[in-house]
Amino acid sequence: MRFWWAQLISQFGDRLNQMALIGLIAERANGATSAYSLAKLLSFTIIPVFIVGPIAGVYIDRWDKRKTLFVCDLLRGFLVLAIPFIFFHKPSIIEIYIVVFLIFCFSRFYVPAKMSIVPEIVPAENIMMANSLLTTTGMLAFVMGCAFGGFLVDKVGAKAGFIGDAITYLVSALIIMSMKPKFNIDISKVKIIEKGKEILEIEKSFFAEIKEGFLYLISQRQIRFVMNMFFILLSAAGAIYVVIIVFIQRAFNTVTRDLGVLAVLLGAGLFLGALMYGRWGKKVLWSRTIFFSLIAGGLMVIIFATVVQRYPSVALAGALAFLLGVVIGPIFIASNTIIHVASDAKMQGKVFSALEIVIHFAFLVSMLLSSWLAERVDVFWILVSVGAIFTIVGIAGIVRYRHGGDLAFLTEKMHS
Repeated sequence: MRFWWAQLISQFGDRLNQMALIGLIAERANGATSAYSLAKLLSFTIIPVFIVGPIAGVYIDRWDKRKTLFVCDLLRGFLVLAIPFIFFHKPSIIEIYIVVFLIFCFSRFYVPAKMSIVPEIVPAENIMMANSLLTTTGMLAFVMGCAFGGFLVDKVGAKAGFIGDAITYLVSALIIMSMKPKFNIDISKVKIIEKGKEILEIEKSFFAEIKEGFLYLISQRQIRFVMNMFFILLSAAGAIYVVIIVFIQRAFNTVTRDLGVLAVLLGAGLFLGALMYGRWGKKVLWSRTIFFSLIAGGLMVIIFATVVQRYPSVALAGALAFLLGVVIGPIFIASNTIIHVASDAKMQGKVFSALEIVIHFAFLVSMLLSSWLAERVDVFWILVSVGAIFTIVGIAGIVRYRHGGDLAFLTEKMHS
């Protein structure tokens, strides 16, 4: 129960932080958010994936996970608190870039520690139920955080968002610390030296494991197919991400309020889409699920941009955002299921780790490229173009794999 409360509060704070970063850029630009400025700041939330992500999981397996969660929450809380009280009014934003980068470096340790501590605190027969609860908690925190964070930042300002985020991290740290059995944080000189030696000893092993994961990812035809799908999907998501934020701000003349509302409805749509696929997905060929979702998602992006451009109604935009979430939600479940079926059990951790690096790279590059284009092309046409690419890829996939193609045996394996 304490762990669940800590996750709910901490992930709620993550959404506050996201809205505060968007509000910060808007305040620096006197309300006229620049897509490129926003992309530069948000890129510092993604770069830690490449630097820290590959090694975090290796170290987490060797560290006390409760201490790791406590220290990460505590340090993130103080770092976030430094933004409004130390760096907020400085003319340069470079200091904030550095703080944001450090915050998300600690987050890369927090996420695997959070996922891997479950078997330590939950009986084996309840692990599936606990994981389901954690997923639901993440969605609940997303909805609550976007709704409250969007309203708070819009009405009070980005500074309030950062302060609220810092409080949630510190409260989460206190809850983690209260989990039994009690523990002490040892920061003595001897302990620091021991940890340093431990890092040096496993340095070679984790680089070998990372290489092994990438080689396996490339060598397996089915998994390579999923990697390509995720690369396309996350490239499109990255291209849309900052552009659609600016598009919504300009359409409704608000900074984060309406953005938060649309994010909530998109999240609700993703949740419903995932539930529907989980209930009826086995009746549909997995490849058709992915490609039809791409086609429907592309068309929904085009419709969303066109309708909001001509009829800027929050209610209408919210309904379209909800439908977009419903149609693209099944993609992630179908793709992850393919990896579970196609890969060896002992390689799945390495595969997911390598895949995470690939898709974040796609997201980052396309986000920076689209934000650069947004300075030169109307954001409406960028959204329409990305939607068209979605649709074309989906149609091409349906044509190529209409009979199962090279992956027919994998379909049979999944249905069995």
